[in-house]
Amino acid sequence: MVTNTKHSILDNRCKPIKTILVSQPRPEKSPYFELEQKYGIKIDFRKFIHVEPVSEKEFRKTRIRPDQFTAVILTSKNAIEHYFRMCEAMRIDVNPQMKYFCLTEAIANYLQKFIIYRKRKVFVGNRHPEDLERYFMKYKDNEKFILPVSNLGSEKVCQYLNKNKIAFQEAMMFRTVASDLSDLSDITYDVLVFFSPLGIQSLYENFSDFKQNNTRIAVYGTQTAKAVEDHGLIADIKAPVNNAPSMFMALKNYLEISNK
Repeated sequence: MVTNTKHSILDNRCKPIKTILVSQPRPEKSPYFELEQKYGIKIDFRKFIHVEPVSEKEFRKTRIRPDQFTAVILTSKNAIEHYFRMCEAMRIDVNPQMKYFCLTEAIANYLQKFIIYRKRKVFVGNRHPEDLERYFMKYKDNEKFILPVSNLGSEKVCQYLNKNKIAFQEAMMFRTVASDLSDLSDITYDVLVFFSPLGIQSLYENFSDFKQNNTRIAVYGTQTAKAVEDHGLIADIKAPVNNAPSMFMALKNYLEISNK
């Protein structure tokens, strides 16, 4: 429950906004642009994190060979790209009978850029590894699973696989790292928008002495909100919530009050 004291703090911080920095790449089309026009504000976009490949030489030290597996678990588009990149770098021909376990339909659709898509070899979930349970149970005794991951791993997927005694091999093929934001050192924004704890981590890796002061912070998701609070910061704008299922709506609702 939010206390009256907290309300007063947030009310005192609800001041007019002129500039917003969104910690994502600039999209070609976005509802954020509507906010710029309606409220006469400036919204910049900047990646706070980016992906770097693990080199073939470094990967070989793990003694993992992708061609020794008969099924691959794909948790993101990055996992797809770096799995096939590594196979190509190691001069491995991907088995045409390879089975693909994709956490979402978007991931499965992206897979079509790399293989001839056949439903009998591609299994699709809605978001969670539990969505693929009947397929995992069907094939767990006959297939060898590889899980391409970043340096951050894939905790939920690993927990599920271990819980269900599904043998698999994690294979770190890429890294998610903080981007260089040093050119922003003398620039201030009224609002910083974050979508993951990694964005907060990048902020402090670039600006270890960051002080929030009057800067409002917008967060998407409970883990991002927790990361903000863990650093002693105030999350002024949150999504998803009942009246703001998206960050766009959360910003719009806030601007209707702050910039009225």
